[in-house]
Amino acid sequence: MASSYTTNSGIEKPSTGDQSGTWGDTVNTNMDILDTIVSGFVQITASGTSETLTTTDGTVTNGMNRAIKYVDGGDLGGNCTVTFSPNDQEKLLFVENGLSASRTLIFSQGSGANFTLQNGKQAIIKSDGAGSGAAVAGVYANIQISTLECEGAAAIDGAATLGSTLGVTGAITASGGVAATGNVTATGTVEPAGDTSASDNAAFGYTSVLGAIITGQGSTNDVTLVNDADATVLGIATGTTNVDVVGDITAANFQPDGDTAASDTAAFGYTSVLGAIITGQGSTNDVTLVNDADATVLGIATGTTNVDIVGDVTASTVNADGDTAASDNAAMGYTAAEGLILTGQGSTNDVTIKNDADADVIEIPTGGTDVTIVGKLTAGKILLGNTSTATGQGGSTTLDFSANQNFVLTLTSNITLANPSTEAVGQAGVIVFIQNGGSDTLSLGSQYKTVGDAGITLSTADTSVDIIPYFVSAADSILLGAVQLALSGA
Repeated sequence: MASSYTTNSGIEKPSTGDQSGTWGDTVNTNMDILDTIVSGFVQITASGTSETLTTTDGTVTNGMNRAIKYVDGGDLGGNCTVTFSPNDQEKLLFVENGLSASRTLIFSQGSGANFTLQNGKQAIIKSDGAGSGAAVAGVYANIQISTLECEGAAAIDGAATLGSTLGVTGAITASGGVAATGNVTATGTVEPAGDTSASDNAAFGYTSVLGAIITGQGSTNDVTLVNDADATVLGIATGTTNVDVVGDITAANFQPDGDTAASDTAAFGYTSVLGAIITGQGSTNDVTLVNDADATVLGIATGTTNVDIVGDVTASTVNADGDTAASDNAAMGYTAAEGLILTGQGSTNDVTIKNDADADVIEIPTGGTDVTIVGKLTAGKILLGNTSTATGQGGSTTLDFSANQNFVLTLTSNITLANPSTEAVGQAGVIVFIQNGGSDTLSLGSQYKTVGDAGITLSTADTSVDIIPYFVSAADSILLGAVQLALSGA
């Protein structure tokens, strides 16, 4: 009678009375087969995208090994499908995917389910040997009850489902990756032990320098945090270092550590020289501060260095450090020579000082140098008007009443006071004549009025001093009082 063979491993079973004198060869082969089945390991070099793992009756073959590692001599150009042959044997194997270029191994035996093993990972695989409809299932290796520890990676898919979630009472640690089709929950901690990489779709990692790391490969964002309503809270745009926060940021202290740039839409920065920096790119203002009612408090007009403050400015001191300009609407400035400067561009006055009732107190008419004081002017000491001290006077002379209040004229010839155009109604002062050589006479224009239109005769002695008081009663009327004559040597 011919020998028979075990269903799943091809171990020879000689018939009664067969192989007389040759049993030793059969027994030795069977022992080799058993040794291979129990603890055999083989590394198979894949030569293409299709491989067959064969078990041959009565012969030690690759399909009998307990542990198998697939490698290649270079990228196969695609994933590799490994078919168990024959399709009527049950198998229980430890397999490792050592292919290059992230290629997967797909284990198949018939038309039933296949099992896919990711690159660099290990699994326990079982085939059911159901003939043409045979199926293969597997579970990734290195799973413990209290912890899930992965030297490489651990993947959990539909072929090894633990309900809808993976619950762990201890810690989950991984130097590679952990993948699950359902939720992963832990009452302890999840502690990654390795860095993420630029190619990760989505990963959570750790290094001793960077600490916890979250990275991803989204088309819009690399990282997105969403709230319970699935609304975006924080986003890191793909390939950038910018962080977009949708809502408010609250912090005990916010410290920027870099400068802003001219292209910033709105930014808050810092440099060791400038300190805190606020900048923007508004069509009206580059920077706008608003109050709780959303009303503008302060604005910096786009592209300028001007600051527009809508309300009042209160301060212990306000120190201007530059001059004003003729084009200023209203400005307060300072120069080392002039000191404090007030200037403006009003249609009536350039400068107006008002009291608390909004009534004018002091006015400087537009474009002029006159100062109008609406009320009384009081001073702790006397107020002095300008005095003109002109020498060598003679001939027709026009006094400038807008520049001077008093006039001292030293004569060198006969003098005529021509009609002025600069007098102001209410102006008063004195005109002093000093003879330098003697006998010079005084003639008066029609605006100078004397008692009885008699004119004034000056003293004729050399060095004599005559004083004439005056009062402007109208634009063309300068009233001259009684002359004080011959104040010799005054």
